[in-house]
Amino acid sequence: MTVKLTHEGVTASGSELYCLNMGPQHPSTHGVLRVVLELDGETVVRAIPVLGYLHRGIEKLAESRTYPQFIPFTDRLDYVSSMCNNLAYCQTVEKLMTVEVPERAEYIRVIMAELNRIASHMLFIGATALDLGGMTGMMYTFRDRERILDLFNLASGSRLTYSYVRIGGVMNDISPEFVNLLRAFLADLPGMLQEYDDLINGNEIFQARLRDVSIVPASRLVSLGVTGPVLRAAGIAYDLRRKKPYGIYDRFQFDIPAGTVGDNWERYLMRVLEISESAKIIAQALEGLPEGPVMAKIPKVIKPPVGEVYHANESPRGELGFHIVSDGSTKPYRLHIRRPTFYNLGSIDALCRGVKIADVAAVLAVLDPCMGEADA
Repeated sequence: MTVKLTHEGVTASGSELYCLNMGPQHPSTHGVLRVVLELDGETVVRAIPVLGYLHRGIEKLAESRTYPQFIPFTDRLDYVSSMCNNLAYCQTVEKLMTVEVPERAEYIRVIMAELNRIASHMLFIGATALDLGGMTGMMYTFRDRERILDLFNLASGSRLTYSYVRIGGVMNDISPEFVNLLRAFLADLPGMLQEYDDLINGNEIFQARLRDVSIVPASRLVSLGVTGPVLRAAGIAYDLRRKKPYGIYDRFQFDIPAGTVGDNWERYLMRVLEISESAKIIAQALEGLPEGPVMAKIPKVIKPPVGEVYHANESPRGELGFHIVSDGSTKPYRLHIRRPTFYNLGSIDALCRGVKIADVAAVLAVLDPCMGEADA
């Protein structure tokens, strides 16, 4: 439902509108996001996202850091999927330098990126349940995500910000212990997903809060620059791993889940379905994992040629891209990051118009925002 305004502050029916600030300290905003809501009773007439409370100037900091020194900053963008950030940035620099990455490193990169996608989606499932009042769901998903963080700790020595993917390859090779633990995790994953189905997805109250709420046409989302699971839920099966394969993704068989209605329920369901597809990719990568080095022979001092390049990956939240301008020195002349959360948050007004105020938390939850990335 869209409420038409005859003049500022009054609806066509003559009722008075009022303004409500949601955030930037609201728990359902997943960080320092402020949403200014214009309400007609309990119905949202307009929702204005206000960003910038966590701006750290990361793009500007890149100009005073060498190309390898900037890798840890990428960890701190979307800190829930740091491996994917590392990968997107390093592949952008490699594209600028025309570096050929060793085969074993390419397979390990895929394994790490898809594991991080699963970890991110697990956190999303639990956080969405929590935002809608179901605390127990978060405990289950956090428990299972810990096993992935243990794997990352084994490989990189860190559990959240890894700096594992490096320009030319990866920091360390994976050990036989890592492979065995990963196989055990993949074997247990269907049982974990079944638990989520029994506890969360099949709950009729949970479904009632999401089904047929906030339906927005795909054309509108495209015009706003929305990508990732939010766009795919509207019926557009656009995934860069399939549409513009990077690395060795063109070697793997997997499906791209897409919705038909484009409501909050399907935005939620996309992440659940993508976990199984990521598991398929990891299993194939383990099966085809070759022997060999994990780092290319690159200069100790990295000086890409003069020029500019843009490269994008499919992060858990959508298209994550880096645009680098090189002047031939050891530091980027300019660097810009195409952050999917930033664009997805730009759709809040379209997604919230006509919904009840109680549904705004659900709209934010299924957008799966990470404010560190949005305010870079």
